[in-house]
Amino acid sequence: MKTCLVVDDSRVLRKVACRILRDLMFTTEEAEDGTTALNFCRRKMPDAILLDWNMPNMSGIEFLRTLRGEHNGREPIVVFCTTENDVAHITEALGAGADEYIMKPFDRGIIEEKFVEVGLI
Repeated sequence: MKTCLVVDDSRVLRKVACRILRDLMFTTEEAEDGTTALNFCRRKMPDAILLDWNMPNMSGIEFLRTLRGEHNGREPIVVFCTTENDVAHITEALGAGADEYIMKPFDRGIIEEKFVEVGLI
């Protein structure tokens, strides 16, 4: 079973995403910000990361840039899941190493479709 780390400062959104991902046969882990997520990845690299942009301590884009420079940091598939939907943010995320981009609000169909596109399902 693949593991997905859900990184979002909203506990409610993390719980909703984790429920969807478990239904899609993923083991899930949670982090409330980029710093916590980075510490998790340094201990055990997940197969996938569902990542919010705007978080305290370390934003999603800062986390992604740092992650991609870590040992094995290019391995996880990273899907941004955020309200930041302008072309500049999407371009920046993809340039920093994101594999895909989902707009909030999301549902099971959207997550499943994007995870299929990036080869996780």
